[in-house]
Amino acid sequence: MEQTPTTIDTLPADNEEPSFIRRPHVRKIIYACLAISFLLMVVWPMIVHFQDPDFSKHIEQRRVMAGMTKDQVLKSWGGPQTINTTFTADGLRREEWIFEDWISTSDVKHRYLYFEEGVLIGGWFEGSEERNPVSAPVDSPHPKMGR
Repeated sequence: MEQTPTTIDTLPADNEEPSFIRRPHVRKIIYACLAISFLLMVVWPMIVHFQDPDFSKHIEQRRVMAGMTKDQVLKSWGGPQTINTTFTADGLRREEWIFEDWISTSDVKHRYLYFEEGVLIGGWFEGSEERNPVSAPVDSPHPKMGR
């Protein structure tokens, strides 16, 4: 009883159509989508930076963008309420700037910017919900007032 070798990967016969992913037009579409994604992620920010290299338009419009220096952010948004400074294990200085936007006495929104060695690397915006005052029981007196 002789055993014939079998192969797992068999090539399609000449009359068979290749699998969906191996079709030439499908591969061209996939490569085109990957190229467009690459352009949007890598090249587009470079184009934006070349159109406004010193961020003067951004400062006029009171916007910030990654790559700005601390001085440029100060010109655009003004000074933050809080600055938290830390150092990485490699000795890089990182700063977190926190801006507070008071909508009303009970509603505040925060903006956070992150700097590394004096250059803006990112940030995010936090909107807080209305703060509901804590209601104290009527029968208990205020702790600072005498009975």
